[in-house]
Amino acid sequence: MPVTKEYLEYLMAQNMSLTEQNAALTKEVSALTNEVNTLTLKVEELTQTIKELTEKKNKNSRNSSKPPSTDGYNKPDPKSLRQPSGKKPGGQAGHDGSYLKVITKPDKTIPHMPSKCEGCPYNNECQTHACISETRNVVDIDVNVSITAHEVYAVECPLCNKKLKGAFPKDVKAPVQYGTNLSALVVALNTAGALSIARTNEILSGVFNVPIATGTIAGMVSRCADAVDNTVTKIGQMLLDTYLAHCDETGTRVDGKTRWVHVMCSKLLTYLYLHDKRGKEAINDEGLLPQYHGIVVHDCWSSYWSCDGDFEHSICCAHLLRELTGIIENHPEQEWAQQFMDLLLNMKKAVDKAKESGKASLSRYHINKFSKQYEDIIQKAYNENPLPESKPSKRGRKKKGKVRSLIERLDNLKTEVCRFTTDFNVPFDNNQAERDIRMVKTKTKVSGCFRSKDGATAYLKIMSYIGTAKKHGMNAYTAIVNAMSGNPDIIFE
Repeated sequence: MPVTKEYLEYLMAQNMSLTEQNAALTKEVSALTNEVNTLTLKVEELTQTIKELTEKKNKNSRNSSKPPSTDGYNKPDPKSLRQPSGKKPGGQAGHDGSYLKVITKPDKTIPHMPSKCEGCPYNNECQTHACISETRNVVDIDVNVSITAHEVYAVECPLCNKKLKGAFPKDVKAPVQYGTNLSALVVALNTAGALSIARTNEILSGVFNVPIATGTIAGMVSRCADAVDNTVTKIGQMLLDTYLAHCDETGTRVDGKTRWVHVMCSKLLTYLYLHDKRGKEAINDEGLLPQYHGIVVHDCWSSYWSCDGDFEHSICCAHLLRELTGIIENHPEQEWAQQFMDLLLNMKKAVDKAKESGKASLSRYHINKFSKQYEDIIQKAYNENPLPESKPSKRGRKKKGKVRSLIERLDNLKTEVCRFTTDFNVPFDNNQAERDIRMVKTKTKVSGCFRSKDGATAYLKIMSYIGTAKKHGMNAYTAIVNAMSGNPDIIFE
């Protein structure tokens, strides 16, 4: 059949129409593809956000560096990271223990005869022949308030014909004042006892029936802080000569603002101070760490690496265990985390066993073995967490995520993480600093806050003094009595 001109024109018109439709559809497909890509990226971002928020929601004091005070009423189930020691529970053989006992002769004795003897005509005769069958002692306190009157006499001297007058002791300055023992008890309750000034006033007024004004209590605390000021300065200077120091920091409310309490301590010394900042500026302003040249145990807070000073670092492995626990719970696919946790605990077990055997260091075999395991696990961690691919639309550094960041930190700081295995003077954790700074949180919980910066500073001076006294075997009350009596340096004797 011959093709006519009209039919060819019709086909060309149809072809042109289909070409236009194809171009339109291609454009629409391209637009939809771009929209799908945009939505896919959005879904990925939202998925990542949900993942991060879920991980943040699941964080608590057991699987992260968050303090227990942030757990609220939703306390995590206790799960100790300690391994069984093989020892029986309770006090071990050779442990003296602590129990109630009578250390002096009884002040009063009350006899108890059989009840059937009452009214018996032979009662008096039986009492003369009775013997003690059993003795039970009740230890109680008898609260008494003693008042000491200091009287100054004046006399006419027959030799010089002058009027001579006695003098009051230096610590007797007012017509009526509180004595050292009562003042020390007030300070001990307010500081070591973590009571607020109002509660200290309520308890002491009820116990002793002595009206102690809240302003007087604040004055007693302030005077005690002044009395120990030079001693606390000595504590800071003595820390500079120690081989090992522990550092930590925690926030507290002071005068309506969040301020930071820093601690630098050792087995025998405690030094606390307050600063508006948490980081490098606070450390440098105090000036102790910049002068220190030993080993500092800390929780890997970045400011300890960037502050002024020439000292070596040791990382608290207890913090690492909590971070690894968080990864295991929130990212079960991360097999390396459990392996690294097991490695840290095995290293600690080996060190503890070597210390019990009287050894000064691990054997070369164990050091090489643990080092190889460390490197193998880190390599596996890198394989499980490759860096994300760069996206043309994104600028700046790639977002690594907390897991990858922890891996790189463990890789770069291997020496600091494992320092407790090469130097037995270095502990596995930073519990010393955490114990010394824990009372700040207790004080905040009980009292609510510090009304003024001066009050917080006074409290920290006294707690530095008390903490050091306890480490030297002296209880808080005795230390405060000596400080307020003018002999604060007795804690070093």
